[in-house]
This record gives sequence, C-alpha cells and structure tokens, in this order.
Amino acid sequence: MKNLEIEVKFFLADMDRIRDRIIELGAMSMGRVFETNIRFDDADNRLIQEKSLLRLRQDTKSTLTFKSEPPFKDDQFKILRELEVEVSDFTTMKNILESLGFREEQVYEKWRETFMLNSTNLCLDTMPYGNFLEIEGQKEDIKKLASQIGLKWKKRILLNYLAIFDVIKQKSNLPFYDVTFSNFINIRFDLSKHLDRLEVNRH
Repeated sequence: MKNLEIEVKFFLADMDRIRDRIIELGAMSMGRVFETNIRFDDADNRLIQEKSLLRLRQDTKSTLTFKSEPPFKDDQFKILRELEVEVSDFTTMKNILESLGFREEQVYEKWRETFMLNSTNLCLDTMPYGNFLEIEGQKEDIKKLASQIGLKWKKRILLNYLAIFDVIKQKSNLPFYDVTFSNFINIRFDLSKHLDRLEVNRH
C-alpha cells in the first residue's frame, strides 16, 4: 500500500549520547528547525473520532498533512496512511481550511533535528515535555537501527505526541490544551516515571 508512514519513538533520558551514536553510525544531519503545528477538526470532531489527523505545519516551509489508519493492524510499529503536500502560504492555507468548516483544535510545538541514514529518517525531537527519537523507514531498517543505537525494542512508543500529552495532561491535571513551550514554562513533570503507560513493554 502506498503512502504509508512506518515509525516508532523512544523516550530519551540522554539526547546528546544518542545523537553522538547516530552520527557514529554515519547518519547525516539535515539541520534543526522549530515547528509549529495546528491540528484541525470539524464541528463534530469527526476526524479524531475516526483516528485521523489533519495538520498544518510551519518550519522552514509549510505543509498540509492528512493521516488515517491503514486497513490492517500492527502492534510492532506505528503505521498510518499519510498524504502530504507543501503549500506556499501558511496563513492562506489556514484560512482555506477554516472556510471549509474546519477549526483549529490544538497547537503543538517542537524542535526537530532530522538525520538521514540510507533511506531511514531519524528525528531527534525536543517536545515541551521531553526528548524523543523518532525512527521512520522500512520495518527491518527501523528495528536494526534501534538495536545499533542501543535502544531496547520493548521500550518503543507507538503513540503520537498528542496522545503522549493526553497522558501528561491527565496525570498532572493540566489546565491547557496546547502543547507549547510557553505553557510548560512552570510545569515540572518527570515523564520517565510514567513510561509504563507509553511504552509497548513487550518483546
């Protein structure tokens, strides 16, 4: 099936060590950028009910992405059908979506450094609530790289960043919905104490 996004995430207690290991393996950095993402839905929240995502992202460019569940289950990897297109104007695209009846539901930010190793993307992500490595590519390459980097496969995370935030929001009774760095300035949350709710924890 075309247009499949196949990935896993790992929570990182020591991002610098993992970054050094990725470079040792021969990966090439494509640079580090700041992302602003807006998740849209309709008035009935139909997209989130269908486990779909409509997202407008701005970093060095603007992209519109639609993600939906594939017609099969996989408990080893996070797999989604992904359709993505670059748009020339972030604000105009936002206005188009709103004119079509979609509304801004949630904003989330991150810093991302992307590495390329052969045909695999390795993304070091700094979220407002912690650091992660996201590995995207073919299944066999993802699993091999995770092992070479020194990550335990049973520690992989298949949730997206917004679902991870939902766990944090529930545990800390947070009053906000947007995952922005400014919202987390005075928040002290140790995600490592709650990894049992995030990680797959199976061989």
